[in-house]
Amino acid sequence: MPPVESASCSSGSFIDLSTEVRNTDLSSDLSANTERQTPPASVVLFTEPPNRKLYCLLCNKVFTEPVIVSCGHSFCRRCVLDRINEPCPVDRMNLSVVVANIAVAEQIGELFIHCMHGLRLGNDDSTHEVDPDGCPVTIRMSQRHEHESKCEYAFVSCPNNPACPSIRKKDLPNHLKVCQHIKCPHSRFGCPFVANHEELEGHLRTCQYESMKDFMQRTESRLADVQLKVEQKDQEIGFLRSMLGKLSERLEVMEKDFGEKIGELFHCIDTKHGDLMGETRREFDLLHPEVTIVALISLAAYDPQQIFKCKGTFVGHQGPVWCLCVHQECLFSGSSDKTIKVWDTASSYKCIKTLEGHSGIVLALCVYGNKLYSGSQDQCILVWNIENFEKEKTIQAHDNPVCTLVSARQSLFSGSLKVIKVWDVHSMQLKREISGLNHWVRALVTNQQYLFAGSYQTIKILDLDTLDCVRELETPGGSVYSITITQHHILCGTYENCIHVWELSSFEQVTHLDGHSGTVYALAVLNTSSGIKVFSASYDRSLRVWSMDNMICTQTLVRHEGSVACLAVSRGRLFSGAVDSTVKVGASCMLICSFEV
Repeated sequence: MPPVESASCSSGSFIDLSTEVRNTDLSSDLSANTERQTPPASVVLFTEPPNRKLYCLLCNKVFTEPVIVSCGHSFCRRCVLDRINEPCPVDRMNLSVVVANIAVAEQIGELFIHCMHGLRLGNDDSTHEVDPDGCPVTIRMSQRHEHESKCEYAFVSCPNNPACPSIRKKDLPNHLKVCQHIKCPHSRFGCPFVANHEELEGHLRTCQYESMKDFMQRTESRLADVQLKVEQKDQEIGFLRSMLGKLSERLEVMEKDFGEKIGELFHCIDTKHGDLMGETRREFDLLHPEVTIVALISLAAYDPQQIFKCKGTFVGHQGPVWCLCVHQECLFSGSSDKTIKVWDTASSYKCIKTLEGHSGIVLALCVYGNKLYSGSQDQCILVWNIENFEKEKTIQAHDNPVCTLVSARQSLFSGSLKVIKVWDVHSMQLKREISGLNHWVRALVTNQQYLFAGSYQTIKILDLDTLDCVRELETPGGSVYSITITQHHILCGTYENCIHVWELSSFEQVTHLDGHSGTVYALAVLNTSSGIKVFSASYDRSLRVWSMDNMICTQTLVRHEGSVACLAVSRGRLFSGAVDSTVKVGASCMLICSFEV
């Protein structure tokens, strides 16, 4: 039966969904002086009295969300939940919801009712009746919200002034033509004038704000810009505060454990000092003759060793440098100043371009083909053409800052909070989303077969063909901040100042490298004439050089004035970016140690 016009009041039945069911007697919160206002949403006037089988035996109202209970009877969901420990009124069995009664719900949804905007309070102030001036439409119960949300007979407030009486939505255009409470367009700047259209036109010719509107609009625009910048600074401050909070927590733990550890250390020294000194003297007596023989045999031999020195500094960023990337003779650096700078490393060693486009700190850089990809605190990935340094595309990539980027096999991998997303490097279409990680993904590295992803105390190893996790490595040193892969080893730097080392072939842990006194933010590998070297950058402002032949630190460089956050290597050179806003260039030279007898 379709909706009908002008249904008569005599055929109707009132239902208040918040009170007991009555055909003509309803309670209402509306007073006599607002009788033309819309009744409460709980008031329902059926065109015909509903079948008694559609009434709940617990509340004596038409069913609301009918459900079938364990004994087979139907009641309102809320009635059952409110009486969960009471028996069924029919067979006295315990009440327990089993499933929704869709059939009864559909029957109730087919019942016809009057639009609530077509009702008014009766003369006795307790019942409702059809309002001849209201909405004439009758609708199915299931279509009520759809119709009433758009009904032209709904009462609305005048947008000019709440003091105007409520009017029906269909009458609003006519009211606005004669409204006596129209505000001056400059009211937001302080003009108190309120009148009708005709008086407003005359007022605008003499309004003192009219002559200043251009100035005030420009001022308002500038204030909006300032407010936006303040909000952005607040975001950066919030980010720094969160970092400071983590450091404070770590400091409290260290202070708590310091006394115990130092006591244990002194106790160990006191108990073993004598034994160690005795053993050392005995071993020295045994080894001294052998050392003398070796020295004679090594007559005129030499031991070449490479050392690394700082060769120069790139200066130009206005904030900490968080990421570096090298492509041919170009070095790209991302900073807290929201820019990416392009440096010539072949001849001039100067900044040749500054790329602007991010609205937050630039945290990650990656090159694939002739494209540069950048990730930021603003949750976006930008795509740049390396040939002309122009921005080609902006991708709203994550719901949180983009911490790291890496590319392999026509795919770009981006890491954020508890998720890795896989993108097509050409179209930047999302191919897959890898979830299930336990914390921030700050490190992503690939080799020919695997993707390595570091998060809290874990490195997940994923097959590049299937993107399935084939192995998990546990790192007890807190969050993983950096990963690098050599020909034979996997290395990761952690929040707890430690570098863990695994065999690449067996995934068995070999050792851990200690020496830093702060978080290890970055790792990089360089093949030299004296073997494979791994560089580590830390919060303690130092760079350390590790020999992978004997797993020892061969050199420590302290050239930055702040924490060292990122590393990049190219053609025997080492680039390091730090919180002091600089990028330093290091290179190796040969130190020859000779022995003579």
